[in-house]
Amino acid sequence: MKKSIKGNEKKERGAVYASVGLDVGDRKSCWVALDETGKVVGRDKVSTRTPELEAWGMSIAPTVIAIEAGPHSPWISRLLSRCGHEVIVGNPAKIPSISRSRSKSDWRDAEQLGRMARFDRTMLHEIRHRSEQAQKDLQVIRSRDATVRARSKLISHVRCTVKAHGQLVERCSTDAFASRARTTIPAELLEIITPVLEAVDQLSRAIHVYDQRIDMLVRGRYPDTKWLMQIKGVGALTALAYMLVLDDASRFGSSRMVGAYLGLTPARDQSGDMDPQKGISKEGDRLMRRLLVQSGHYILGPFGVDCDLRRHGEAIAKRGGKNAKKRAAVAVARKLAVLLHHLWITKDVYVPLFNGMTIEHQAA
Repeated sequence: MKKSIKGNEKKERGAVYASVGLDVGDRKSCWVALDETGKVVGRDKVSTRTPELEAWGMSIAPTVIAIEAGPHSPWISRLLSRCGHEVIVGNPAKIPSISRSRSKSDWRDAEQLGRMARFDRTMLHEIRHRSEQAQKDLQVIRSRDATVRARSKLISHVRCTVKAHGQLVERCSTDAFASRARTTIPAELLEIITPVLEAVDQLSRAIHVYDQRIDMLVRGRYPDTKWLMQIKGVGALTALAYMLVLDDASRFGSSRMVGAYLGLTPARDQSGDMDPQKGISKEGDRLMRRLLVQSGHYILGPFGVDCDLRRHGEAIAKRGGKNAKKRAAVAVARKLAVLLHHLWITKDVYVPLFNGMTIEHQAA
């Protein structure tokens, strides 16, 4: 009975394809359809807008559609899934046959996506987008980050401008910079800098609003962040970003997988007898990796408390070498990413010196 219904649905929906590759563009998207034998049986363009894509998705029978991850892929994958299709979102960084092709075109890319989805979908290195609500909440953090970086650039511009005229703005907090600059900069130069200082004030107010929204999300929609915030050096911003980036803690079979997922483990380029030591892979979410490294610096800094994370970083820093402190902070960030996932899953009480207690217990 189910098979007959599915067959009738395919006839009602129009063309039947084995797989479809969709190369997404900002205005137009190219699609190429394949049959069971791998022959191209359809190709056309569709506008990258919700009504047009929904009409196109409903015009063909439910099938497998492959797209590349990008700015449009989250909403397109959700839209086509609602139309009854199985959508595969490929990782473009791991599809060299497309990203490094010497004869690259939208049609070729779409055809290759369709063939991979038809014959060997593992070649697409499928990724899973976070939920729509998580994506919206994550935009609060990303917008705050963009605002902070814009304010930092403006403050650096003011400092450089003042320095070029033989003046200096004393060190102070970013929130107090504008008022401090107004009392320090000469009147003839302040007339030029005033619009920039006003922009700094506006950005500071916007950052304060974002901080309030983050606190509301932590207290309301994401109460599990309290387990992550047990660690001194992990605040509401880092804890919320961590949960939103990972989206679902059960995705990972082991907490150790999170370090590699966030690009905090060393890359590898082994061939024959050659196995050079390389830096971290820097894959995954860049903002999340930066927040974890900042937490690592705090844990190793003067305000950090004695804990296993700090001892681990100090042991690496003592080895010396080039950029020893930076390498120690990255190592602490990787350990921190694993520990945060463990606390999220188990909801255990954080013990700062857990390893030390274990060693003492074994000695006793």
